[in-house]
Amino acid sequence: MARYIKQRINQHESATADHQVKATVEGIIADIRTRGEAAVRELSTKFDHWGPESFRLTQDEIEALIATLPPQTLEDIRFAQAQIRRFAQAQRDSMHDVEVETLPGVILGHKHVPVNSVGCYIPGGRYAMVASAHMSVLTAKVAGVARVIACTPPMNGKPPAATVAAMAMGGADEIYILGGVQAVAAMALGIDSIAPVDMIVGPGNAYVAEAKRQLFGEVGIDLLAGPTEVLVIADETADGEIVATDLLGQAEHGPTSPAILITTSESLANATLAEIERQLSVLPTADVAGQAWKNFGEIILVDSLEEAVTEADKIASEHVEVLTAEPRYFLDNLSNYGALFLGEETNVAYGDKVIGTNHTLPTRKAARYTGGLWVGKFIKTVTYQECTPEASVTIGEYCSRLCELEGFMAHKEQADLRVRRYAQEHEVAP
Repeated sequence: MARYIKQRINQHESATADHQVKATVEGIIADIRTRGEAAVRELSTKFDHWGPESFRLTQDEIEALIATLPPQTLEDIRFAQAQIRRFAQAQRDSMHDVEVETLPGVILGHKHVPVNSVGCYIPGGRYAMVASAHMSVLTAKVAGVARVIACTPPMNGKPPAATVAAMAMGGADEIYILGGVQAVAAMALGIDSIAPVDMIVGPGNAYVAEAKRQLFGEVGIDLLAGPTEVLVIADETADGEIVATDLLGQAEHGPTSPAILITTSESLANATLAEIERQLSVLPTADVAGQAWKNFGEIILVDSLEEAVTEADKIASEHVEVLTAEPRYFLDNLSNYGALFLGEETNVAYGDKVIGTNHTLPTRKAARYTGGLWVGKFIKTVTYQECTPEASVTIGEYCSRLCELEGFMAHKEQADLRVRRYAQEHEVAP
């Protein structure tokens, strides 16, 4: 039976914070709906102390920013984007159009059509989220999206050069230095200087996630990403230093990031607790990671790997690292996760930054019903149908009776008209 060695804070405290975020975002979006560009400019000045003549960077400005970066930085960005592009292209190549003759003369099919325009939000704030540009901009372009725009906030009063470079190298058609709810709303609703898009993607803080939730329906979204999460599943073969490092590696994202260990080994659980305390005494981001661990860290002791699967599927974590003797047991048996990292040779940081899988993933148990961002999120699978006259008579007779069964008499007449016309014209026996 599973038991907690360490447990997170009361869920009610998190719910109260969520309510406050919702109200704030509602007010900001309402203001932008009413006043458009003027509201966006005021909000940018208020929250980011940023009010340039134009939020959009010119090509000359983009090139000048890229020129400030060391050659190694640019090479590292190219390497990461090559891995992400390679995997995204393989995913796109796996998506095939379908056309099948289900009955003589009845042709049904589906085809994959990219969304026309996408707005990518690239977070800033505490960290420059360079990798998020690869994950959203580049993946949208591989999917075939014609217009991809990207917004990111200023950092220290100026555009973040490395993030801008990643946006440009990923294929962004328009780049804006604009952050927060105002950026998401401007892309979704449109303002004087930004034409609206059909879909908004990308991670962000609680306010950005709430803005996407409130705007969903007017635009499509990838998913509702909350604070990043990590779950480590480990047995007695795992190393406490690696477990602690990988838990804190995600806890440093923010003070509300859950970091959870499920283990069959009580000695590993205790070793991990001690190692976390040691690492927090020297970690440069301990102020954030320590708060996240204190309030949202958990250690769960289970009796078996089967019980570990049960508990992990209940948690449905964004990232799941498997540090056990046979990691692929969990590949075969787990069903609820955003991304899986098998064995100590890989880790969440690889997935976040460079290895090729997408790092925009489901949080807050959404892994129960969705995966993360991939080329398929930018593609609409649309269907079509075609009939010969003879097939229309066959299908029409069934349709007529089924429509009458439901009381849809105008629907019935659609079918009956075709049965009468094509049976007579083509001498088809009704």
